[in-house]
Amino acid sequence: MTPAGSASVWSVYRRLLGYARPYKAQLTIGVLAGLIAGGSVFGLLKASPGLILPFEQGASVAEEGDTAPSGAAHGLTGSHARAVEWLEGHGIPVVREDGRMTWQVMVLAALGLPLLVLLRGLGTFLNRYYMRWVGSSLVRDLRDGLFDHLQHQSLKFFGQSDVGQLISRSTNDTNVVEQTISGTIADAVRAPIEVLAALVFVISFSMENELVRLVGWIGLLFPLCIIPIVVLGRFVRRYTRRALTRISDLVSRMHENLTGITVVKAFHMEAMEAERFRGMNNKYFRNIIRALRAELLMSPLVEVVAVMLVVVFAVVCYARDVKLYQIIPVGLAAVVIYRPIKLMARINTGLQRGAAALERIFELLDTDERVREADVPVVVDAFKERLVFDQVDFSYQADGDPLLRQIDIDIPVGSVVALVGETGSGKSTLANLVARFYDPTGGRILLDGVDLREIEIASLRRLVGLVSQHTVLFNETIAYNIAYGSPDATREEIEEAARMANAHDFILADRDGYERVVGEKGFLLSGGERQRIAIARAILRNPPILILDEATSALDTVTERLVQDAINKVMEGRTVFAIAHRLSTVRHADQILLIDGGRVAERGTHDELLAADGRYKALCDMQMLG
Repeated sequence: MTPAGSASVWSVYRRLLGYARPYKAQLTIGVLAGLIAGGSVFGLLKASPGLILPFEQGASVAEEGDTAPSGAAHGLTGSHARAVEWLEGHGIPVVREDGRMTWQVMVLAALGLPLLVLLRGLGTFLNRYYMRWVGSSLVRDLRDGLFDHLQHQSLKFFGQSDVGQLISRSTNDTNVVEQTISGTIADAVRAPIEVLAALVFVISFSMENELVRLVGWIGLLFPLCIIPIVVLGRFVRRYTRRALTRISDLVSRMHENLTGITVVKAFHMEAMEAERFRGMNNKYFRNIIRALRAELLMSPLVEVVAVMLVVVFAVVCYARDVKLYQIIPVGLAAVVIYRPIKLMARINTGLQRGAAALERIFELLDTDERVREADVPVVVDAFKERLVFDQVDFSYQADGDPLLRQIDIDIPVGSVVALVGETGSGKSTLANLVARFYDPTGGRILLDGVDLREIEIASLRRLVGLVSQHTVLFNETIAYNIAYGSPDATREEIEEAARMANAHDFILADRDGYERVVGEKGFLLSGGERQRIAIARAILRNPPILILDEATSALDTVTERLVQDAINKVMEGRTVFAIAHRLSTVRHADQILLIDGGRVAERGTHDELLAADGRYKALCDMQMLG
């Protein structure tokens, strides 16, 4: 995606704001507190001329020996004159005879200024606290939403996606968003209000002191401070997006390398892998430096422009003989404005960074390849009659050649169907269609006369169990892995399932027993032990349809006998899809289907297919089963 302009930045954050609906109260408090903190600047500036003038008046009175005047005669104009008149009208003198401030005014100033500062401090605290609280909550919800979104995508989606990229977008990108919201949004609410409050003061003060033309010229030049922020902000966003893409590539490379580390070491490719990683890491570094360069240039450029404006203002004031008490409040306002303007450069940098990350996150959220649920799905709780493949075609790519073609199979309940054939012929895909991991691209699959696409996915999956060659175990206890999918199972039920799977004895042989942690992907268990845990999991789930995807092909003879005995137990009373390379494991199947080129080339029992003297017999002869 090409980096968009500033308009799309706000559209990205408007979308993020939709996630803030549950936190409207906290968000409102944070925004209001930011308005109060920013608006308090106006009160502080408004009080400044009244504190400066008595010192200047005192000097003139001392020189002339006059009595200090009152009200507008003090030399004050506008609201300050009115304030003095109000105070003196209520019996509170403002200036003594020597022209200095009275103790009453000092008391008011001593009380008023701290109260304003306290109000500002409280507003700043509440603004930052609640905005960061909302920000962290938003990012938490965003991560939850991303993970939930990924959980519901089809296997086709994961087959086309890079796992490292998905992990990076769910972690690195959301971290950038969290940093942006926590460290930027609170300031983004408060800083513009501070600038606006100071500008309102400058305008009102200049009108009261006949400085409108002078301040007006400065105001026309003021937008020059914003130009570096806008221009360099676009570069920050562009290079941040590229950097996030590069860090995703790094995560992907590390994930691929570490999961395949055995192959790397077997072929002694450590040096080449390290060099490849260094090259990718260097590309990430270059993009980070480019973004950093644009970010760091903002502040100096804003400072240069701001100082130039101050110098111009001071020279013009000197040339026009503007009074000191008129210059200082405007100068104070310039100092007040400078900090939030400089802060806005950092705010813009953070917003641009966050927008780049949010674009990538929303791209992922907008990618939806889940298996579609019917509008009014049929809930099934049992498999009663038959499963029928009716002219089924399937392709992984919409415009690709079909992997399966014109598949017609009728499978009565309780029968054992064996799928045999060469690797890549479509056997596993055929079984995966039963669990509706994918949908056919042509034809239909009927369960008791109902199209699988019309059945509620959750109720269909409860009817199907899977034991595959590549057993997936989680880095949890053995008990957890056996009970996965059956969270309400008791310990007695877990142990009974393990006994039926011939796993109970080896589990108890370890001192931790069922509380033993199996390691990453079951790394601490042998292949046969992992398989028996998976079989115990299927037994505990007790599904009426069982898919056995080459469940014994990678085992030694002794272990295979134990696993096969467990499989025979779990097959009892179930409809079974058995995918096998070792034909000895399926010779007693009710129906054997030889899949060749995506079609059912031969079908029948073991004896019938041997008698047909076709491809199946040739496979049996190769394995010496004839």
